Amino acid sequence: MGLARDERARLADLFTEVGPDAPTLCEGWRTKDLAAHLVIRERRPDTAVGIVVKPLAGYTERVLREYAAKPFPQLVELVRTGPPRLSPTSIGAVDELVNGAEFFVHHEDVRRGAPGWTPREPDPARDDTLWRVLSRMAKLSFRSSPVGIALHRPSGEEIAAKRGPDTVTVTGEPGELVMFAFGRDEAKLDFEGDQAAIARVQGLKRGI
Repeated sequence: MGLARDERARLADLFTEVGPDAPTLCEGWRTKDLAAHLVIRERRPDTAVGIVVKPLAGYTERVLREYAAKPFPQLVELVRTGPPRLSPTSIGAVDELVNGAEFFVHHEDVRRGAPGWTPREPDPARDDTLWRVLSRMAKLSFRSSPVGIALHRPSGEEIAAKRGPDTVTVTGEPGELVMFAFGRDEAKLDFEGDQAAIARVQGLKRGI
């Protein structure tokens, strides 16, 4: 199916399973808020400007609250069916590029929102796709690091996310590294390097 379509379907199933008020890793958001965010992201492009233009953030928040108030099954169905036909992301290749990591991370935001979560079992196709995503976004995600960062997967491949002094090596499966690169601390990873440098990496504001 491709990462984006597969993760979208799995997330919609999980939304249905846990209901509208389950916790997520997105601060202040329950599952209904996260679902609303995904819907307006695809169906209300006019709200996107509020993410980067602070005076318009209130408008984006109002639209999100309007959608979050919809009946949850209706909201989940909008997530499941995806963007309108005329949206660029209705094209499979564009959807994969724009939404693959987005839906993986938000799926995990729900999975890991409650105690007792465990990483998913390795999946070669999914993990290789996530590794390619990571190779494209790593330098941007870790751009503010004052120390070097190398991302390492158990199979031996490595990405130089940031070149600099006191390099810290972060090792984990691609999905765990993607979660960390998107600013989530709930990830199973190993850190090697100077302890002060590791603390700096763990405390970074990470993400695009």
